Amino acid sequence: MNLDFPDAETLRAANDVTREDLPRFARVQRDRDLDSIDDVEAAGREAVEDLALDSLCSGAEVAVTAGSRGVHDMPALLSGVVDGLGRRGFEPFVMPAMGSHGGATADGQRETLETLGVTEDRLGCPIRSSMAVSAIGEDSLGRPVYVADDALAADGVVLANRVKPHTDFHGPVESGLCKMAVIGLGKRRGAESLHNAGLAADFSEVIEERARMIVDECVVGGVALVENAADRATVVEGVPPDRIPDREPELLDRARAELPMLPVDDLDLLVLDEIGKDVSGTGMDTNVVGRVRFHGESEPDSPNITRIYVRSITPASHGNGLGIGLADFAHRDAVAALDLDDLYTNIATSGEPSRARLPFVVPDDLTALTLACSTTGVADPTDLQVARIENTMEPDTLVVSEPLANELAERERLSVGPLEPVTFEAGTFTE
Repeated sequence: MNLDFPDAETLRAANDVTREDLPRFARVQRDRDLDSIDDVEAAGREAVEDLALDSLCSGAEVAVTAGSRGVHDMPALLSGVVDGLGRRGFEPFVMPAMGSHGGATADGQRETLETLGVTEDRLGCPIRSSMAVSAIGEDSLGRPVYVADDALAADGVVLANRVKPHTDFHGPVESGLCKMAVIGLGKRRGAESLHNAGLAADFSEVIEERARMIVDECVVGGVALVENAADRATVVEGVPPDRIPDREPELLDRARAELPMLPVDDLDLLVLDEIGKDVSGTGMDTNVVGRVRFHGESEPDSPNITRIYVRSITPASHGNGLGIGLADFAHRDAVAALDLDDLYTNIATSGEPSRARLPFVVPDDLTALTLACSTTGVADPTDLQVARIENTMEPDTLVVSEPLANELAERERLSVGPLEPVTFEAGTFTE
């Protein structure tokens, strides 16, 4: 986007704060006892053995879903599932299952998978990408339920997805196998139909009802992945089709317990080095930042973050800066990187335009910090409670201001480094 923004001197002149007034900062690392799976590919192969596939004949074509999230272990999991299906005598292929992401085009969704390391060479099977869908019926609201033609043409579908708390809504079924069936297999039309229905009824109930229809139509099983707080697989489980609606809420409880959160509940300013579709469906995880801003959903009580500053959009997002509207400040480079075609297509599908609104655009990091001092109600800049993280998937590695450093130094399993003045080069943070 090409816009003319005020320069740094003009914005900084709006208050009396200088870089010398800013608090000192320290690095913080939280340590956890985490269980993880050593060989995710082998776990994927084993999960196939738990699926009810006796109804499939040798040589049957089986579609395996692949989403748009940056799940670290997903390429290995998919490779294992594909290998496991091949060993059973089936002919697997992988299909993008990501609603309207990738610009809602077949090539864009294939490119999204390649960015995430999901390629034909890595998987050892074809990737079929198409946006064509067909309606398989109507839900109780009288709205059509769509499924990708590639999925319907196959002899069966294996849903492969991460199970985790959703960033838009809460209920017994959130982000997982059921959502992959409804939104992923539904492509753009299915995603749009679901989100519109979710604005008129309980989102989780709409997903569960539609998922049951789709599972009965074409799904032969699911492979669920739950991550630990370090974004590594701690559960990989094969779930027969008739068990998906009942088992997923149990896996969601496990995922909710594993969800990494910030070690602080109250902040004046949270600095996010990046947001992106590979980080979260909303660019930043709303559970971590404590902001939802979705029609019909209440805002959480905690965490309480007064201002959020976004510095960039991940390359894997290809300019889809969904979630930038959750921030109060955004670096002008992040705004310049926006691809409004992708962003607005995603918003038109997901149904919440406030998440695409432009925040206050700043020319550099120093300006964002000085403006935070005058927009948070903090009288003395040295009292400013600031935390900086890479993204909401990495809340255990932080840089924090002195008031927070002193507080966190008293906590167990947190290592706090020495306090040093924050430094800038041409207004940009230096490490």
